[in-house]
Amino acid sequence: MGIRNRLIEYRDGEVLLEGQLSWDDSIPGPRPGILVSHAWSGRSDYEDGKANALAGLGYTAFALDLYGKGVRGSNPEENSALMQPFLADRVKLQQRLLLSLATLRAQDEADSEKIAAIGFCFGGLCVLDIARTGEDLAGVASFHGLLAAPGNTAGNRIKAKVLALHGWDDPMATPDSVIELSKELTSMGADWQLHAYGNTVHAFTNPAANDKAMGTVYDADADRRSWIAMQNYLAELFNA
Repeated sequence: MGIRNRLIEYRDGEVLLEGQLSWDDSIPGPRPGILVSHAWSGRSDYEDGKANALAGLGYTAFALDLYGKGVRGSNPEENSALMQPFLADRVKLQQRLLLSLATLRAQDEADSEKIAAIGFCFGGLCVLDIARTGEDLAGVASFHGLLAAPGNTAGNRIKAKVLALHGWDDPMATPDSVIELSKELTSMGADWQLHAYGNTVHAFTNPAANDKAMGTVYDADADRRSWIAMQNYLAELFNA
């Protein structure tokens, strides 16, 4: 049959959320689950496409929703207005992320004991925050993520392995912030690794990114290399 999709509604209090589950129904039984965390505009075809690509690799993937069913930004101003409340309240953000993770774990197509998370831009920060909470999952992979520590997780021990896939010239996550992240992860006992791509800025996996002034530009080589690195990482996590 091939790749299948199912929209899943779930709630955080009064907020109705809707994510997309993707899996290959030619593979019998539950398989490792991968949470996919969206960029600042909200869940879109981009993240749904990544979930489908993961399904094609033999995983069950869930493209989460942090903003609410049908809530999406269409320009930088709207995107920022949606993202900023979560950056200002990382406890709220972490609660919604862990709820999304629990939703993935509850699906019959996912092996609840074999779970990882990936995220892009704002979503990269999100999956790092999942790890920072001390949540027990196999690993997280951040693609051109924001890196600032949340301020409420110091002293926690990170159980998840961490992979950061980073454009070295990213104006939103400078080399100084990369060093700070390395110190933070080390202090929290994480098994971490960093792949940095030279002459590469923010949003390097997004073919629609082409704003040099903002520092968001697609890079085909970094996109390809980072996806291969993620595949190798997931295979290691799940002994594939």
